Amino acid sequence: MHNNSSPKSTKIAVVIVAAGRGSRAGAGLPKQYRDLNGQVVLARTLACFAGYARVVVAIHPDDKELFEQACLGIGDDIQYVEGGATRTASVKAALEAHRPYAPDIVLIHDGARPFLQTQTIDHVLSGLQDYQAVVPALPIVDAVKSLDGSPVNRDGLRRVQTPQGFHFTKIMQAYDNIDDDADLADDIEVARQAGLTIGFCKGDSGNIKLTWEEDFMKTIPMINITGSGYDVHQICPGKSLFLCGVEIQAGFALKGHSDADVGLHALTDALLGTIAAGDIGDHFPPSDPKWKGANSTVFLEHAVKLIVSKGGIIDHVDVTLICEQPKIKPHRTDMRSCIAKTLRIPLDRVSVKATTTEGLGPMGRGEGIAAQATASVRVPL
Repeated sequence: MHNNSSPKSTKIAVVIVAAGRGSRAGAGLPKQYRDLNGQVVLARTLACFAGYARVVVAIHPDDKELFEQACLGIGDDIQYVEGGATRTASVKAALEAHRPYAPDIVLIHDGARPFLQTQTIDHVLSGLQDYQAVVPALPIVDAVKSLDGSPVNRDGLRRVQTPQGFHFTKIMQAYDNIDDDADLADDIEVARQAGLTIGFCKGDSGNIKLTWEEDFMKTIPMINITGSGYDVHQICPGKSLFLCGVEIQAGFALKGHSDADVGLHALTDALLGTIAAGDIGDHFPPSDPKWKGANSTVFLEHAVKLIVSKGGIIDHVDVTLICEQPKIKPHRTDMRSCIAKTLRIPLDRVSVKATTTEGLGPMGRGEGIAAQATASVRVPL
């Protein structure tokens, strides 16, 4: 059991509320069963209470299989009950499951708060020596306004978190006395209506509740990775060529199995490099007739999908075209726009440049066009 200020003989039970659908977090699995840097959210939350002998999770009736998968490797002593139509009903069902155990204290925690620290639990348990109910809370630092623009005094306001702690018999009695269809914001509200003494303890700014889809990306530890790519294609007879997704009437073409877009090929390799996914030839072999004459934005889109599937975020790309002809500057804005649209990033995070070799080498003699590219991507640790 956690080290805390409660007597060692104190029987502590835990309720995890995980029966919601999490619709605000976007499409997909309920948020408590989504992957968070290689581990299910609920599994992370349950791990915060490792060592507690009595844990009951309120789950949705449709989520039994997901719950069992989340519990793998954590412990066989975690129990579940089917939650109700409201948070209040779900908590009551879990408390009922604890009633035969007759704990002294119960901690009620949101399943979508996977970053709980031991010290917050300790603060709650310590506060329960003086109060019948304790809630971790944080001050409000932003200015607060009503909807008509009037100022609201924030000194008397707090942002409350979980776990919320209670003397079990007191909160159980409070739940016994509320209406079956009650739908209250949290358990402290149940305690307040029952007249229990309520104390506030120090909260933790890191103990966030995953609510919106972007919360998952913001809370995952990320590392910045830079990938590089290089490609070259031979000039051949023709009327036009593609560079960075833009067709240019240059009076010549580039030789290649696809559309020979040397800029996008180099950029695709740079992106694949950030996730160690090989090179463009591994994914689109030139021996495969399927890719003959293919638009190279298809290759770039594929690299984007691979990065996104690994939870990656593309921050910036830079392409340098090395050639004597054609002149790149007149087409640079269109090139950047094409890349930005394909990568789904802002235009100011896409750089396209050009240089020459001062007449030296194959590029200087007009035998080919080369491109080098770098890509900066954030990926989960």
